[in-house]
Amino acid sequence: MLAFRLDGALTAVGDALARPAGQTSARWRVLAAVESAPMSVAEIARAWSLARQSVQRVADELERDGLIRYDEHPGDRRTKLATLTPAGAAALRKIQKAQRAWANELGSQVDANDLVRAGDILGRILEAPAMQRDAS
Repeated sequence: MLAFRLDGALTAVGDALARPAGQTSARWRVLAAVESAPMSVAEIARAWSLARQSVQRVADELERDGLIRYDEHPGDRRTKLATLTPAGAAALRKIQKAQRAWANELGSQVDANDLVRAGDILGRILEAPAMQRDAS
């Protein structure tokens, strides 16, 4: 139950941090995924452990709003690559600035060693074989 509460709390905080940039947590996730390099919708979905269809819907909204664009995939003519536009990069920078301030505030309220330890533990949980199973 604690994991579900944490997920809900992080989503709510993410939505609040993204709202001033006119975004949501879901849209932030897709923008962040293509910050460093273009990715296909399927690659984004795998990276975030999300359903491809939900990522496609969000990516299409971002493209419609001019925050990403779809480019040809040089290795696969059937697949498009989502690429951050200048407007998308600006929105992402605004969210990241708010996220840094929030993270610093959280860090001042929770011992830094505890945060590092929690991150290590969560990383091990995510890498555990039981987490790699197909849930279907």
